Amino acid sequence: MKLKQLFVLAAIFATVAFSAQAQQANQHRMTPEMTQTWEPQPPIVTPGRACATVSTAPSDAIVLFDGRDLSQWTNTDGSPASWTVRDGAFFVNRETGDIQTREHFGDFQMRIEWMIPENIEGSGQSRGNSGIFIQGLYEVQILDSYDNVTYITGQAGGIYKQTAPLVNAMRPPGQWNVYDIIWTAPTFRENGTFRTYPRITMFHNGVLIHYNTIVHGTTEWIGLPQVRVHGDGPIRLQAHGSSRQPVGFRNVWIRRL
Repeated sequence: MKLKQLFVLAAIFATVAFSAQAQQANQHRMTPEMTQTWEPQPPIVTPGRACATVSTAPSDAIVLFDGRDLSQWTNTDGSPASWTVRDGAFFVNRETGDIQTREHFGDFQMRIEWMIPENIEGSGQSRGNSGIFIQGLYEVQILDSYDNVTYITGQAGGIYKQTAPLVNAMRPPGQWNVYDIIWTAPTFRENGTFRTYPRITMFHNGVLIHYNTIVHGTTEWIGLPQVRVHGDGPIRLQAHGSSRQPVGFRNVWIRRL
């Protein structure tokens, strides 16, 4: 290789290294507010009436909660899940932290029902805050977005800090909401970038709120989405510190695709 070519390659590598360092430095200088978008607020759509009974899972589904116990879940340290189970549902325990599925998943179809307590207090992000971390990395927001304004990528159904839902299909506190999620897992190049981005199609109470939406990277509270090479991952449910009244969950099943 000629000396000139060596100098060119060295310059390229130096530029790439400098860009990565600059991006990392910028990430550290960011604040949470820098990734909050408030306008335009998604239009409100009143969903159809909720079913009085819990639907059953398809024959080939993995039932992640059958109304009786959390045997399919663990705390994030691997110990048995310690959220509260009662009346055919389970409820966030802030003191013990997040829980996640024992099994890991790639592409899937999933249903999960969740409810904000009828006596919920607070406002904004402090009103029934939880989340579903797909593959443990990409968060779909859970929040009381019924007559509760917050930044649009942080409301119910938002791909947190990335993409707002197409509409706000929230039911009032005390009523069960349903998420139906179709997830396409990412693939990666050898250099650690996305070969294909993760994508999500999603219904909230039967109303389409994401259609083949690109997810740009991991969910970050501060800073921009990051790309992390990974394989199949768990479904993780968030025990958010701001939610003093526990969010409830029921009827959770998943189908590998």
